[in-house]
Amino acid sequence: MTIELKDSENKLSFKNYKQTLLDDFRLVMLSRELSLIGRKEVLSGRSQFGIVGDGKELPQIAMAKVFKEGDFRSGYYRDQTFMMAIGQLPVSQFFAQVYTHAGIENDPHSGARQMTCHYGTRSLNEDGTWKDLTKIKNSSADVSTTSGQMPRLLGLAQASKLYRNLESLSHLTHFSSNGNEVAFGTIGNASCAEGNFFETMNAAAVIQGPMIISVWDDDYGISVQNDLQVAKSDISEALKGFQRTPDKKGFEIIKVKGWDYPALVEAYERAEKIAREEHVPVLVHVIELTQPQGHSTSGSHERYKSKERLEWEREYDCIVKFREWLLSIEIEGENIFTEEELNTIHQEVKKEAKEARKAGWNAFQNPMKELKSSFLQVVEPILGQSSNKNFIQPLLDKLKKERLLKRDIYTIGRKILRILSKENIDRSKLSQWLEDNLAKDRELYSSHLYSESKYSPLKVEEVEIEYADDAPMVDARLILRDNFDALFNKHPELVTFGEDTGKIGGVNQCFEGLQEKYGEERVGDTGIRETTILGQGIGLAMRGLRPIAEIQYLDYIYYAASQLTDDLATVHYRSAGGQKAPVIVRTRGHRLVGIWHSGSPLGALVGMLRGIHVLVPRNMTQAAGFYNTLAISDDPALVIEPLNGYRLKEKMPSNLGEFRIPLGKVETTREGKDITVVTYGSTWSEVTKAAQELAELDIEIEIIDAQSLLPFDLDHDIIKSVQKTNRLVVIDEDVPGGGSSFILQKILEEQDAYHYLDSKPLTITAVENRTPSGFDGDYFSKPQVEDIVEKIYEFMQEVNPGKYEGIY
Repeated sequence: MTIELKDSENKLSFKNYKQTLLDDFRLVMLSRELSLIGRKEVLSGRSQFGIVGDGKELPQIAMAKVFKEGDFRSGYYRDQTFMMAIGQLPVSQFFAQVYTHAGIENDPHSGARQMTCHYGTRSLNEDGTWKDLTKIKNSSADVSTTSGQMPRLLGLAQASKLYRNLESLSHLTHFSSNGNEVAFGTIGNASCAEGNFFETMNAAAVIQGPMIISVWDDDYGISVQNDLQVAKSDISEALKGFQRTPDKKGFEIIKVKGWDYPALVEAYERAEKIAREEHVPVLVHVIELTQPQGHSTSGSHERYKSKERLEWEREYDCIVKFREWLLSIEIEGENIFTEEELNTIHQEVKKEAKEARKAGWNAFQNPMKELKSSFLQVVEPILGQSSNKNFIQPLLDKLKKERLLKRDIYTIGRKILRILSKENIDRSKLSQWLEDNLAKDRELYSSHLYSESKYSPLKVEEVEIEYADDAPMVDARLILRDNFDALFNKHPELVTFGEDTGKIGGVNQCFEGLQEKYGEERVGDTGIRETTILGQGIGLAMRGLRPIAEIQYLDYIYYAASQLTDDLATVHYRSAGGQKAPVIVRTRGHRLVGIWHSGSPLGALVGMLRGIHVLVPRNMTQAAGFYNTLAISDDPALVIEPLNGYRLKEKMPSNLGEFRIPLGKVETTREGKDITVVTYGSTWSEVTKAAQELAELDIEIEIIDAQSLLPFDLDHDIIKSVQKTNRLVVIDEDVPGGGSSFILQKILEEQDAYHYLDSKPLTITAVENRTPSGFDGDYFSKPQVEDIVEKIYEFMQEVNPGKYEGIY
């Protein structure tokens, strides 16, 4: 390559150009050295597992050149070089991840809760308030699930569109500069076979937001080649139908070789201009990449790649080709880079990487040594008093090994405590040491599952529902509609979207007329695509908006299950409190008709959604109160409205948008002396009807509406009822052992209710099969009034067989 210089100004610009190339070469070489060392540390046993970014260095350098403050990355776990290039991954943090050095001061990306190559910048201040995201080069917290990063990318891009188009958001200048931010997504070629990828690309083509999706294509997905991954063995060829045309929206497609530095720089400059200025998504398909060390430290790629392929990869390694290109650049017939110059840089970065490895290991081990020293100061004085010294000393000798983990110290300490428990020795200091230090380290690994800030929904003060003296009885859906109207009027950052949510106001008309009032971008329709509806919510929430993502029916939530459990539920936790996504997921369920409109799988949901509040209001007034609470707090939540309650009559509150129902608080809706009955959702109305018939049979049940399952009865009010009645029944519409099992664990184990029970607890649930269609299908599958009356009556026969004779 020959470059011509014409004047001193060009000479100056070329000097800068040369330095840029040298800096780029230094960075790709440093990143490669870190990858090589990272793999060795796993193989040596100092690290558990390793995914690194070798082979993808050069295109990531090019992408970083157009990534600006305010932009967001939603990435693939190979983006190590990119994160280094934007200044968000010092080498010390790389090794903190390799060694899982816990604490955000060591690994600010996740506090070592995630493995190597999983990144996330810190969007929040220590008090939970937002930083100025326009001053940060942002990376949303990574996930390992292949293509799991894609749905969230859609929302990150859509946020720029809303910030540009909605004047009502102009005051939120710490989130956006007039919507000029681009969302950068990265993904491996094989992960493009996932449904998440295709759904996101389709939605992006429809929504049209500033998005650049880079596919790092090395022709393999572990051992499986592209011909078994995507159509035509080429994702950009497969997606040509999405290419925009002069008269049809779509996205731009750019294909570029991953070892061609000038072409890569040009490709990303072009992509950025289209995305940033036109708000059009761009797919950059980066081909002919390699993966020099294979997929991960769990195996070798020599097992499945041919000799010819391996030879090609050595020749076309992007760093090899970059070096060749640098050495080919000439000015007036002379090379501007020499072998010696590049070799010197290589040796310098090798030394830097080795020194960083040593420093990282020492930084990781020093706290272990301090913990060991503290432990020995406590245990050694006890050792001389013990008759089991010969058993204990070998345990302490194990602590002399070089590679020490906290678990080694605690395991030995707890073992010694068990040994000493058989002796008449004061072991209180050891017991206290273990208790204090275990609590501290458990917190290090377990904090921030939910918000710990002043904006936590658990800290929102209750505001009671108010009614005018002449408050009318109305269809319950009108309470939700008018409450949403009040919320949207008060909170300009509130948006909602879902299937049929916009124009017709939802399948139950709870947004009736609100699109016309607030516009399509705040109250919008989407295609039938639950995964990316949820992804939109996550991305929008990460950029300061307050989305209500609607999943039309609870039965369809499984389409979005991965985004719920792997992404939304873990955002705050996996970033160790560095990021949040306060999405309100609105849906309806429990009881209507048929297999896919009568789901109530609360056992499954509370099992997989720790990190999301799961709320189960019995009616629309309660649901509205939850929405009012969530609108001013910073945790994600799933609100399940009772599907059969929209046309039932409820009294219209006078303080719509203001009354707030606290999370984790139960409500006793009927006093009774004989049995405590705990229920929630649609079943509450059946239990209430049954209570009237049971009263005629001289059985007075106390009905407690759980209202929320995550969290559950934080004040332990249920135990107070059990202490009075000495009997417990849990009723829900989940399968046997589902939601009722969770509730029993909370009441019996956490609240110690078993102390006060005179009878074993009873659960009344739906049957094991899904609900068949029709009224009769419901009758034979879900708990009916008759079922509840008869089973509770039989339950009372044990108490007083003479009084309560058999019904049948």
